[in-house]
Amino acid sequence: MKKTTSIQSALLFVILIFTLGLSAQNHKNFVDSAKVYKVYTFDIKEEIAPPIWHVTKKSFQAAKDIQADLILIHMNTYGGMLETADSIRTIILESKIPVWVFIDNNAASAGVLISIACDSIYMRPGASIGAATVVNQTGEALPDKYQSYMRAMMRSTAETKGRDPRIAEGMVDPRIVIEGITDSGKVITFTTTEAIKYKYCEGSTESIEGVLKVAGVKKYNLIEHRITALDKIIRFLISPFISGILIMIIIGGIYFELQSPGLGFPIFAAITAALMYFAPLYLEGLAANWEIIIFIIGLVLLAVEIFVIPGFGVAGILGIVFIVGGLALSLVDNIGFEFSNAALSKLVTALFTVIIASFTSLVGSIYLSRKLLMSTRFGELALVSVQDKEEGFTSAIAAYTEMIGKEGTAKTILRPVGKILIDGETYDATAEAGFIERDEKITVTKYVNAQLFVRKIS
Repeated sequence: MKKTTSIQSALLFVILIFTLGLSAQNHKNFVDSAKVYKVYTFDIKEEIAPPIWHVTKKSFQAAKDIQADLILIHMNTYGGMLETADSIRTIILESKIPVWVFIDNNAASAGVLISIACDSIYMRPGASIGAATVVNQTGEALPDKYQSYMRAMMRSTAETKGRDPRIAEGMVDPRIVIEGITDSGKVITFTTTEAIKYKYCEGSTESIEGVLKVAGVKKYNLIEHRITALDKIIRFLISPFISGILIMIIIGGIYFELQSPGLGFPIFAAITAALMYFAPLYLEGLAANWEIIIFIIGLVLLAVEIFVIPGFGVAGILGIVFIVGGLALSLVDNIGFEFSNAALSKLVTALFTVIIASFTSLVGSIYLSRKLLMSTRFGELALVSVQDKEEGFTSAIAAYTEMIGKEGTAKTILRPVGKILIDGETYDATAEAGFIERDEKITVTKYVNAQLFVRKIS
């Protein structure tokens, strides 16, 4: 009996040693000490926003192209846009190349979501990770529906990487109580030592090279992501602030050109802004051909409504819808009209961005047009002097005033502006009421501000 017990104890000891060995091997990510590893590194050291998403996509593609063995993110961020963080999280989870992160100082808010999506987390002594509550630009917590979405993402991401999902949820929700870690009313934020203790960090080190040393990678080649001049330009142009400014210039330029046809500069500014808006988004794969075409069709419909079909009807409304739709859809990474939950959320954000920027531009344009065109300081832009009749000035031509009461026919459709034919001569005229069809009989009723007014003879 004692012999059997001894054999069982020996077997248990062997199993324990094997399990511990396997755990250690897993902790080292099955590192081969004899292999020379290709390690591709890039930085996330600013606000999580579209420019960082641009860098991340380029880095993952470059790592794939060179067949890197490991992607190592060097992070120091207080967070940023949830939509961008979710896109980065997704590309990390779907990566066939292992992804590690080195938290140099901070990984807060959106930075936490990205970090726990990585296969391994390493932190500098004195660094922190946590505080992932979704807040607005003033730092106030958003309604619970946003927190619920973030909690779910944090839980599922932690579960995928074998981390405690309750801790991940507690980094978002202050109501979560985990004995020994947090009391109710405080979101979880770990120091480096605490993160190691609760398995949210694999080790503490001072540098990227230190990460590899701690992980047991003895031989490696570090390949750092280099940001080209073109990358810098694209990153600058696709930032939310610059995109909003470009939308304002596009809308403002169109408005000013419609107010002063032939001026030239406003429409040139609008075209330039449109190119600067769509070009980087097209290069990034966000703006598809059909989305840009929708925007152009919207411009055409709006022009037709203004210049061909006076008034404001279906063409004008569709034009505005197409312009806003083209601008908004170009900001979203979607395939055709298919939107996942994340893409749909981004579309709503994009629509609000475009609508707010357009409204601000219109209000600003109306204000500036009044200030610039009506101010005597800018007299060269508009004629503001008045030539009073009492002073002997007149714009009326005797031949035109004598036409009042004469009859003729509509040479074109008057909607309400068109051309009329009187005594074999063609004149520009405006219908006094409604539309007048071609070849219908008309009579001249008055001549005001160098314009003939006519009405249809019943």
